[in-house]
Amino acid sequence: MSEQNNLISLKVHGVLVDPNTDTQIVILRDERNSEVLPIWVGTAEGTSIRLALEGVVPPRPMSHDLIQSFGEHLGFEVTSVVITEVKNNTYYASIHLTHNGLERNVDSRPSDAIALALRTKSPILVTPEVLERRGGENLDAWLAKLDPKSFGQQEA
Repeated sequence: MSEQNNLISLKVHGVLVDPNTDTQIVILRDERNSEVLPIWVGTAEGTSIRLALEGVVPPRPMSHDLIQSFGEHLGFEVTSVVITEVKNNTYYASIHLTHNGLERNVDSRPSDAIALALRTKSPILVTPEVLERRGGENLDAWLAKLDPKSFGQQEA
């Protein structure tokens, strides 16, 4: 799978609340901290990602916990999640699964893919094209203003 070789591994650096909208921002970074990918997500998805990042297990399963449980009971393994493209400022992702040697890809919102990857300890990958197209010339200035204290407790 040569496409897999071109992919860049990212880690969740934290989740911020966007003060201007009713959304949260998942900050992904590569291992050298040279590439940053912010993805705006809904409040529920951001909270789910933050809980997984901080290792908090809710008293009742959230949707992503339920999806993980279904996968485990049916014998599916999440091998990776890939942020595949960006169109009109909307990111797209896929969840890569294996079952009895069979590989499958499932379309997903990046927020759901990231939440599932954190729960299954699966790699989060991105195509180089997504990093090239991520947000334009104002991104560096925006990133410089971020308060690191606003991030989640730890990287995962």
